[in-house]
Amino acid sequence: MLFSSKAKHRRPSKAVRVATLAGVAGAAVVVPLMGATGASAASVATWDAVAQCESGGNWSINTGNGYYGGLQFSESSWAAAGGTQYASRADLATKSQQIAAAEKLLDMQGPGAWACAGAGNLTNDGVDPGVDTGSTQDSADEQQAQPERQAEQPTTRSEQRTAPKTEAPKTVTTPTGEKVKKGDGEYKVKAGDTLSKIAEKRDVKGGWEKLFKLNDDIVKDADLIFPGQQLHLTK
Repeated sequence: MLFSSKAKHRRPSKAVRVATLAGVAGAAVVVPLMGATGASAASVATWDAVAQCESGGNWSINTGNGYYGGLQFSESSWAAAGGTQYASRADLATKSQQIAAAEKLLDMQGPGAWACAGAGNLTNDGVDPGVDTGSTQDSADEQQAQPERQAEQPTTRSEQRTAPKTEAPKTVTTPTGEKVKKGDGEYKVKAGDTLSKIAEKRDVKGGWEKLFKLNDDIVKDADLIFPGQQLHLTK
């Protein structure tokens, strides 16, 4: 699913996903939620391969482990990628709609958002899958059962020196247009960041859980952090 410091819109000790998206959080990138074609895109065949690894190819799976659909979206990553315009959870959306949301998440977090990216050779290859999000077809073979499994957490992240706090805005805007607290910590979140990745890179004692506690005044969901937020690495 999405990661172990690799990928998904999930969590570290389990499968991982977004920064700020599951277990180890990865950061959603400031990219408008328009059509997910262009620079970051992959073919339907590639998404089928990723789904086969993530969920056994079952696009409507819901095992109760907090991750849904063929590409195992957490609810927070599904919302961040604009999936709620189709359905409240990924497993309630069609395959085409899930792929459309995955394209946006790929654009925001890169292949690292999925632990199974390697199994599907998922890359930002620029191939427009050309899915029809208005379609309702869900084939019988997309309804296969699959055992519960853990999700991993995703993505890479870069460091950046904290900018001077002169007239700095107190909020940052998320991909959905919502404003969240920016914070005033020494680490500035970059696109592709996750709490687990940041904790590992900056040697935060206590890992992503400690980092989450240190910043619980601005980070409300360990699976969702946003570029521009400034996190404290120590007390």
